[in-house]
Amino acid sequence: MAGPPSAPRRPHVVRAHGDEREDPWYWLRDRDDPEAMAYLEAENAYTEEQTSRLSGLRNALFEEMKARIKETDMSVPARRGPWWYYTRTEEGREYAIHCRRPARGPDELPPAGEPGGEEQVLLDENRLAEGSEYFAVGTAVVSHDHSWLAYATDRRGDEKYELRFLCLEAEASPALAAESVPDVGYGLAWSADGDFVFYVRLDEAQRPYQLWRHRLGTEPADDVLVYQEPDRRFSLGVGTTRDLAFVLVGLHSTNTTEWLAIPSGDPLAGAVVVQPRREGIEYAADHLVPRGAGGGWFLVLTNEDARDFRVLAAPDDAVTAGAPTWREVVPHRPGVRLEDVDAFAGVLVLSERAEAQTRVRVVPLPPVRGGGDPFGPDPLAPSWVIPSMDSPSSTWLGANLEPDAPSLRIGRTSMVTPSSVLQVDLTDRGETLLKQEPVLGDFDPGHYRTSRVWAEAPDGTPVPISVVHRAGVAMPAPCLVYGYGAYEISIDPSFSHHRLSLLDRGVVFAIAHVRGGGEMGRAWYEDGRMDRKANTFSDFIACARHLVDEGIASSDAVAGRGGSAGGLLIGAVANQAPELFRALVAEVPFVDCVTTMLDDQLPLTVGEWEEWGNPLADETAYRRMLSYSPYDNVTGTNLDGSARRYPDLFVTAGLNDPRVAYWEPAKWVAKIRHLSPSTRVLLHTELGAGHGGPSGRYEAWKEEALVYAFLLDVFGLADA
Repeated sequence: MAGPPSAPRRPHVVRAHGDEREDPWYWLRDRDDPEAMAYLEAENAYTEEQTSRLSGLRNALFEEMKARIKETDMSVPARRGPWWYYTRTEEGREYAIHCRRPARGPDELPPAGEPGGEEQVLLDENRLAEGSEYFAVGTAVVSHDHSWLAYATDRRGDEKYELRFLCLEAEASPALAAESVPDVGYGLAWSADGDFVFYVRLDEAQRPYQLWRHRLGTEPADDVLVYQEPDRRFSLGVGTTRDLAFVLVGLHSTNTTEWLAIPSGDPLAGAVVVQPRREGIEYAADHLVPRGAGGGWFLVLTNEDARDFRVLAAPDDAVTAGAPTWREVVPHRPGVRLEDVDAFAGVLVLSERAEAQTRVRVVPLPPVRGGGDPFGPDPLAPSWVIPSMDSPSSTWLGANLEPDAPSLRIGRTSMVTPSSVLQVDLTDRGETLLKQEPVLGDFDPGHYRTSRVWAEAPDGTPVPISVVHRAGVAMPAPCLVYGYGAYEISIDPSFSHHRLSLLDRGVVFAIAHVRGGGEMGRAWYEDGRMDRKANTFSDFIACARHLVDEGIASSDAVAGRGGSAGGLLIGAVANQAPELFRALVAEVPFVDCVTTMLDDQLPLTVGEWEEWGNPLADETAYRRMLSYSPYDNVTGTNLDGSARRYPDLFVTAGLNDPRVAYWEPAKWVAKIRHLSPSTRVLLHTELGAGHGGPSGRYEAWKEEALVYAFLLDVFGLADA
């Protein structure tokens, strides 16, 4: 190939609020245009050609990654009634196998390590995936009586699923029912008797907006529409409470929530509202029947009068009658973000976050008689926190399927400690290690160091950074900084098998916990969205500069990485501080945010307005978003008039991506090529996949090896 591809320019003007923007690559959004597909294919060929000299390194990285992972492995089984449920993988096979085996006495520890002779294979994804370039299981849920499995599959990566049903009581092997339901979304719930399934459908903008009820063994054409959400800001989801008493229907916008409840024992009953929606009030719902109680209780985790959330409770009969009196059971504690409350018969479990560190708190519920209140005057008084590892680390509540188990399943990890699954006894608080993720080869956690450092943002705000590196590495060193910063999603420190290939070659890895995420509580999120979105970008730049100033990162070898909304972050810092970075990796990046948010017919646009602003209706939001939009701010000149050269860029896209359309990264790359021809930029588009990239685990590892080879090359470590 003589040179990089060049996408033709075609006149097109985008108009809004009296403003006119030339967008000569707007035409790339027409996937039926042969030139659009030809351009993507040419970019793929160019990327392959430009990285061909790294093929040996790519292969070596892939083999390293594979050699560290126990390819034939199984998850720690989770108990539900008479069965242990788990998934396992087999060497050489891309996808998971869903299984179960009989459970014995109540004190039996989960069988781990080997499938066992009593195993029943419920679903072999490898068999289902045969002949498909892409394959994913979105939902797989067993009925309450354990006799049926409902599962949904996607063969394009566009997140539109086909729902099927397997009878698990067939004599020889699970038998497939005749009916199938096409084009369903995420989420599924069974009725108590296993006769009905509730599922979700999508509108033309791929918004989950309808709840349907299907009777097993009948034609899908006879399915019943239970609820339709008219407000385009809201998405609908469905699931079941842990005690299986209710089907819960969640209606979510960015800043407002409503939940509906349907008794799972009466699936034809109308849905009742747990709490009516009120603008700006978010809540999550759960249900429990306390030990000794005559009735059940609904719990809600809410931000009503509580920026960092509190927990309320009301008897379920009062809620279903439409006349609940809610009482506070866990008060608001400023600075302690309550992220979740899980209800069990004997305890409440709180997932908390403070100072960028997670923890799990157990709140005992004393037995009650009759219809008494199980929560007491001060529920937090006897509470206790499950110990965590030293910061930076992560602790979370694991898979706990039964409401009255005598122990809890938790998870722990750090950037130097593989993920562990532990069982915590609720009586004596003793811990039993059920499994630590194996790392094959010569891995020794003592060979690595992790720490938490703090950068100072331009407005004086301390920003946490989690750092990991090989012990004894000479500092300053090449450094990869990862960031996200949106939707209150926290990028918590965790272990990565693959990352060892960078650390062992002398690279420092850092997570910049920038505003817009949730690492420091609700205020941290609010300070990085809407009119304060610019803080996300300046935080990331401040983190990278701090790592250089502290002698951790080499000034000429800093790279940044982010995906999706984190790709917007990467695109913004490319424009704002190109001199700071040697390379940037932007995966499925949301880089054409203004034009996308102006088109309310695109998937997800309307629901995103509460996160970014509505540039269609609000000129202030339009001007603000335009000030940081990566695509709109690409330039060929620096402030001093010299030619702009961006950091080396590695960019990915997915042709079937419903979240960030493929044309956003494609347009961005085309514009950078045109205005900054000296910039080295590579675009790789998955032509048969969506937002998450390749579906098979080996294919995903190969893609990660390609990204690592690119980074090691720009760091001058390709031969390390």
